[in-house]
Amino acid sequence: MSETPTAAPKKRAAPKSARRRSRELALQGLYEWLLAGTPVADVVEHVREQDGFEKCDRAHFDALLHGGIEQAAALDAVLARHVDRKTTLLSPVEHAVLMIGSYELMHCLEIPYRVAINEAVELAKTFGGTDGHKYVNGVLDRCAAELRPHEARPPRAT
Repeated sequence: MSETPTAAPKKRAAPKSARRRSRELALQGLYEWLLAGTPVADVVEHVREQDGFEKCDRAHFDALLHGGIEQAAALDAVLARHVDRKTTLLSPVEHAVLMIGSYELMHCLEIPYRVAINEAVELAKTFGGTDGHKYVNGVLDRCAAELRPHEARPPRAT
């Protein structure tokens, strides 16, 4: 009797952390706000209806979404110094990811700058365009050198 080979069991992806979920949900909310100009209360209501909302870090979600919207002009001012076009011309996904990353760099000092950048890059890989994560990485690397000079070294000249 011959045995048929069986496929190796598929590895399950590690469960998402509550912080990662909060970033993903904040991204969806910021995307809606940027694209449609939806009022904040409606954005929050839509996001809270998403599967997995109960598993997110609600405090971090609130900080990212509300802080991102309330400080959009200040975040865009920082980003404008490091992007190659007006922030209004960026893809809404990359723009929202950059807002989250720059918000964390500015206001979440307990999060190491490399973690903030890496999390933004992962968001861009998951939700953004093909090479959007590379753009996000470069922009946030330059933002980190400006916003956290004690922690991040300036990027090398190319």
